[in-house]
Amino acid sequence: MHPNPLFRSEDRALFEALIDEIGFGMVFLTTPDGPRVAHTPLLSTEGGAVQFHLARGNGITRWLDAATALVTVNGPDAYISPRWYADRATVPTWDYIALELEGRVRRMDSEGLEGLLHGLILRHEGRVAGEPWRAEETPPQMWRTLLGGIVGFELEVLAWRPTIKLSQNKSAEERAQIAAGLDQSGAPALAQLIRDLAP
Repeated sequence: MHPNPLFRSEDRALFEALIDEIGFGMVFLTTPDGPRVAHTPLLSTEGGAVQFHLARGNGITRWLDAATALVTVNGPDAYISPRWYADRATVPTWDYIALELEGRVRRMDSEGLEGLLHGLILRHEGRVAGEPWRAEETPPQMWRTLLGGIVGFELEVLAWRPTIKLSQNKSAEERAQIAAGLDQSGAPALAQLIRDLAP
């Protein structure tokens, strides 16, 4: 989390929206084998927990149950050039959105894992054009085999640490110039967030 309080938020609805929209994150844990990270799809329960699954053979999987872990979700980010300010006597920076979730992890049973998979499929198939794919299209034996190769987890979020760094320390005029510069340099998502979210 960024130390500047200007870049923080208490907006849980925004955090949930980020998890939903991005749908992917990293799980960090210090294990007896050393620090480890796993990359995984995420599903928010909207009740203060985040669910995910990992390959059974992932180096972090066997250490997660009952551990305190950190999950991060990264939103849009981009380089901010001093050329976009009226006064160029400054330095470059980076604007970005990132969410850190710290909490206790529990391993899900097979029913919970099955529910997580169906929830992920429903969420993401709804975003793809055309007729949605359904889990029932996979032969049952193949589904069971693949299901046996993963483990489901739920992290109860005990601490939300967001960084919403959208040039809030700049004037409204400078933020408009930054957004225009980002549009021109191929970062329209971050430009729109600066227009929508920054004061």
